[in-house]
Amino acid sequence: MRPAPASQNEQTTQPAGPRRNLLRFVVLGLVILVSLALLSLRDQIRALAGLGYPGVFLTSMLSSATVLIPAPGLAIVYTMGHILNPWLIGLVAGSGAALGEISAYLAGISGRAVIERMELYRRVRPYVRRYGAIAIFVLGVIPNPTFDMAGIAAGALKMPFRAFLLAVWLAQIIKMTVFALAGAYSLNWLMP
Repeated sequence: MRPAPASQNEQTTQPAGPRRNLLRFVVLGLVILVSLALLSLRDQIRALAGLGYPGVFLTSMLSSATVLIPAPGLAIVYTMGHILNPWLIGLVAGSGAALGEISAYLAGISGRAVIERMELYRRVRPYVRRYGAIAIFVLGVIPNPTFDMAGIAAGALKMPFRAFLLAVWLAQIIKMTVFALAGAYSLNWLMP
């Protein structure tokens, strides 16, 4: 009986050299440091929203750049949807969030051995492996805590970067537009 061929997206299990391992740990360390720095600066991130559309873009990008640590991005999009054009807020915030999600993808590329031990990752990975960009899109459009794991899985499985970024971008624009519209209409109803 012949073994099944390996998936195109799966990395073959060849031992990595010390240089490659060092690079993985450096990138993973940088992602963790950025996440912790952004968490400590969350009040300053909220203040960026006062800069209008560029502030919303930066806030969404920085909020999404944290890996596994919640940030105030959706609350700001919800509130700014009431103040500015909610359709533009959705586009701007979704674009910023998509760029921020690159950090999860990079964490997957760099820290595969560390991340594979996490239970949530092991549950999400089969869906990303089987459905690829569709899984990234579905998990990205729904506000949920598993999305960072999906981005990490995409990086670990070596999903083509363009496919990952396009799926994330579309999902984030839809999600952010829904939150901005919800903020526009619900806050209009509450505060005439």
